[in-house]
Amino acid sequence: MEVNRSNDPARGEETEHVPVWCMRQAGRYLPEFRESRAGKDFFETCRSPEACCELTLQPLRRFPFDAAIIFSDILVVPQAMGMDVQMVPGKGPTFPEPLKEPEDLQRLRVKVDVAKELGYVFKAITLTRHKIEGKVPLIGFTGAPWTLMSYMIEGGGSNTHSKAKRWLYRHPEASHMLLRMLTDVIVEYLLGQVAAGAQALQVFESHAGILGPVEFKEFSLPYLRDIARRVKDKLKEAGQDVPMIAFAKDAHYGLEDLSQSHYEVVGLDWTIDPRSARERTGGKVSLQGNMDPCALYAPKERISDIVKKMLEGFGTRGYIANLGHGLYPDMDPENVGAFVEAVHQHSKQMIKQM
Repeated sequence: MEVNRSNDPARGEETEHVPVWCMRQAGRYLPEFRESRAGKDFFETCRSPEACCELTLQPLRRFPFDAAIIFSDILVVPQAMGMDVQMVPGKGPTFPEPLKEPEDLQRLRVKVDVAKELGYVFKAITLTRHKIEGKVPLIGFTGAPWTLMSYMIEGGGSNTHSKAKRWLYRHPEASHMLLRMLTDVIVEYLLGQVAAGAQALQVFESHAGILGPVEFKEFSLPYLRDIARRVKDKLKEAGQDVPMIAFAKDAHYGLEDLSQSHYEVVGLDWTIDPRSARERTGGKVSLQGNMDPCALYAPKERISDIVKKMLEGFGTRGYIANLGHGLYPDMDPENVGAFVEAVHQHSKQMIKQM
């Protein structure tokens, strides 16, 4: 994921220090982010390439992150398929008319003109890539099919995801139909992001942990694999190759499968032990993660100790440091800085001693 292909941690190559970035590093924990976003509709901001570019660059001005991730949202994909999604203050993303029964699939656009519907994301990526001036790589992303499907049926966030899971058990065929539709759009969307300038891609299966191992193998994994395979094949035709990261939150049981799914990097949440993750993935992939975001509430010296222990668990090769989930709005930017600094400092020392 380094700009210089001679030392790419996503491909397990050596670097002078372990690279680090944070999920939701462009976010509400930064006062400048809150200021930029004040009084503006969330999805309106997502549709403004200039606003997305500015929000993506804000954390890079403050911290020596080793990558930027484009500011956007996973729910732009259901929007592109014709669903209405609103960001309701205090409640989060809301679908006024969620999918209730299989016949509701007829409401969705069968053929999505991705360039027309999601062109604003591509513009944001191109603009940001120019503004970064090669300092760090720019990551593009998407939600994975199952995660998007659960939002589209639940109508927003949920603790049990019982409405979406009801589909899996009651309407397996319609579920697969929806997952295939989403996969087709996602593949086009990711290819468009690479064409626009994204240098790595992350696929967020944020709701993986809602599924058990059997359901994961049927309703999530095949689509994650399909996305990576199809994107890679298409890029290969154009002589391109971009590292891809799969982040399936809480899918402990899926580690071995994920490490054999055409992704160069597997992202881990904080509930997985680094050494055990290394063992179970058998060196097939690089790993990314996985400090508990709440560790950032600790005093700085403690953050430094936690980072050191994490690095010792993962080792410095084939590893990208990150949190095990996104930053929370009430986190102190100073502590985020302490996290980044600790990763750089401890990993440099560890690499020197090797």
